Amino acid sequence: MTARSARPVPTIIAIMTASMLLHGCANSPKTQYVTLNVTPGDALPVVQPMDPVQPALHIPQALDRPEVVTQAAPNRFEISETERWAAPLAQLMRLTLARDLETRLPGGGLVFPESPVPDGTRALVVTVIDIGMPADGELTLQAEWALVSRSPVRTEFAQRATLRSPLTGAGAEAKAAALSRALGKLADEIASSVNGR
Repeated sequence: MTARSARPVPTIIAIMTASMLLHGCANSPKTQYVTLNVTPGDALPVVQPMDPVQPALHIPQALDRPEVVTQAAPNRFEISETERWAAPLAQLMRLTLARDLETRLPGGGLVFPESPVPDGTRALVVTVIDIGMPADGELTLQAEWALVSRSPVRTEFAQRATLRSPLTGAGAEAKAAALSRALGKLADEIASSVNGR
């Protein structure tokens, strides 16, 4: 009679580790994905015909990440393990701002990002300086924008604003809603500044 060989210890350890990992994954919280929504505004009266604008938007690299970031203190961010943006945040903000502007500018006044550029289209360069996204209270969005002619390249004007939007709840959905409202207010400011130029 031959003795059955014992299973090697490393194999048993590997099986136990895999089992624990699978058990841990089964109990981990579900990841929540959030996005931004358009805040429609009133179309401004046409002051005079205007050349169309094409927006570009840039945000701080520390915020352009898949996870939702909360500013827990002036020098400290908290990065959520279970709350994520549905797409890169800069991309979501750029498209949302463009769609907000579309409802505010005169017809034909906006060319969407990545679309072919008709002659005479000017660049609308929006730079987000900071997004204050606390756990509760009020979201702040600091941004500046410049209207730039392409041929020849010339900055027609530049402007800056700080927009505020209350957080009406906790978690990623409340932050996304507050940021959406702040972008709508930014679109109001931008549309007023470029209308008729």
